[in-house]
Amino acid sequence: MTIAEVFLWPGTKVCERLGVNPEGEAGLIRWMVNTLVYLVLSLAIMWVIMA
Repeated sequence: MTIAEVFLWPGTKVCERLGVNPEGEAGLIRWMVNTLVYLVLSLAIMWVIMA
């Protein structure tokens, strides 16, 4: 497993659960899920650091 696959894992799993190909046109769904996951993680980390 490459580092890119590790970072894309959340979106890939959501696409698989929805029954769509994450490598095809549904790549935007994978991108959106990954963006939301890493946004929430980043905000949580910043909240802990700033508190």
